[in-house]
Amino acid sequence: MVTPRPSVGMSHWFPIIVLCAVAAGCSSLGTQKDADQAQAILPMPETKVRTAVIQVLREEGYLVSQGEEGGPALTTGYRQEIDSPSDWMLRRRFGTGRSRVDVTLAPEGETATRLTIQVIYEGKDGLLESWKPYPAPLAQSAENQLRLVKNALGLL
Repeated sequence: MVTPRPSVGMSHWFPIIVLCAVAAGCSSLGTQKDADQAQAILPMPETKVRTAVIQVLREEGYLVSQGEEGGPALTTGYRQEIDSPSDWMLRRRFGTGRSRVDVTLAPEGETATRLTIQVIYEGKDGLLESWKPYPAPLAQSAENQLRLVKNALGLL
């Protein structure tokens, strides 16, 4: 006597498909290699440049963290691109652009500061897509951030 094999319906494959999609989305996490970068030596003390950089980044919608107290690096979280109750869904699920900034300040004597600004911009097109690096839009580019800092310091 032959026993019939149970049929495997779509409901059995659905969890496996979802698990594979999640694993594929997580596999591309890594560091940003193609960041937009600008560098300048500004004829101002480091404390004034640091204050101007923090002011400019906060006005642009970034949350700034300073690492070590008085350390050379400033980092930001992702910029608040949209301000609405459902912005989390738009940013994380359906796709948009996001950017963050890394800044390094190095004193060049007592009256000058080397400023390096690095903008990391990523985008995605849909729910199952992962974030991919893209060139930063002009308004968020490192050159524009440098111009805004120079303007805040009165150097333009």
